[in-house]
Amino acid sequence: MKLIDRTEYLEQLIHLQGTPDIKVITGIRRCGKSKLMDAFMEYVRIHIPSANIVHINFNQSEYDALLIGSALEAYVKQNYCSGCTNYLFIDEVQMCNGFEKAINSLHDSGCWDIYITGSNAFLLSSDLATLFTGRVMTIEVYPFSLKEYMLYFAYDDPQIALDSYLRIGGMAGSYLYTDERYRHRYVADVFDTLILRDIRTKHKLRNSVVLDRLCDYMLDNAGNITSVRNIAISLVNNHIATNDKTIGAYLNYLCNAFAFYKIRRYDVRGRGYIASQDKYYLADYSFKYAKLGLRNLDYGRAYENIVAIELLRRGYDIYVGQLYQKEIDFVAMRGSEKIYIQVCDDLSSAETLQREVAPLLQIRDAYPKWLIARTRHPEYDYQGIRVLDLATWLINP
Repeated sequence: MKLIDRTEYLEQLIHLQGTPDIKVITGIRRCGKSKLMDAFMEYVRIHIPSANIVHINFNQSEYDALLIGSALEAYVKQNYCSGCTNYLFIDEVQMCNGFEKAINSLHDSGCWDIYITGSNAFLLSSDLATLFTGRVMTIEVYPFSLKEYMLYFAYDDPQIALDSYLRIGGMAGSYLYTDERYRHRYVADVFDTLILRDIRTKHKLRNSVVLDRLCDYMLDNAGNITSVRNIAISLVNNHIATNDKTIGAYLNYLCNAFAFYKIRRYDVRGRGYIASQDKYYLADYSFKYAKLGLRNLDYGRAYENIVAIELLRRGYDIYVGQLYQKEIDFVAMRGSEKIYIQVCDDLSSAETLQREVAPLLQIRDAYPKWLIARTRHPEYDYQGIRVLDLATWLINP
């Protein structure tokens, strides 16, 4: 498989090297966590002459003897090199029974710079403080961005690349298949076999029907405002026995596995959060096509999903804005920075333009306001609102 440099993530690891944290590389299954770890190990080999690297990949049978925590700890200690900078890299750490105690012991020794990846259903960010007694720093990896997609396929024109990216998505493992049917089968298998299987195993779900039907519902309603209660009612009306409590728990499982991202609603006028109704965006829109097909393709929803994940990728906290009876697609916050953002497909008609800018023009504070659309034109200003071309914005952080 062709490899590209994922420099943004690699730079995060470079900045964290030597810190006393346990570095945990997280993200949805098959998004490139192990390849990122390999790239960082290569960086260490080149730039740290005194490095002693111990790498354990539990996907490989040669490490089966280390699947007990005590054996793992003993092996690592045996490979310690005095006078060197000692690095420990472990892939799929959750496969080792008792890995928590082993990692904590090695970390407490102060002898190792530790980096791990693992199945997200078993190594949840919410569990890390419980699993590890030392400080944990997470590096969240997302599927390929449009910029990375262009680099992989050597596109020069971002507009042409975006048309292709919209259908193929950012799950790089699917790029090996030239036939769309096989690409979709690969992506569907990632969702079913890796994500849902991990959830069923982690939470010991004996009846998977509710989880499967919930996934279908969420895939079909990605980017729509919804509530746990409304989802439960919809499934019950379709003869699936469930309740609010079960749906709420299962939604948390899906978000913890990075299949979906929950985005809360934010009252722009009152500057507070609105309970009960949220939006859920897919980690990669190709999951929807792979599972449900290309029927009822809604470009506006797809673009909104792509923008949501790109904002998260760039380190923003995002919310769905509410102002009176109007919705603002995103309120993006990063430190002291705040941006109000609308996303749409086509701005060719004056009516559409007026509809999209109306909520932004009602906001009275001085924070920036953006309208991101498929304009295919250079950026311009409309009554103080930056009108940005989607493809151009996606490749220019």
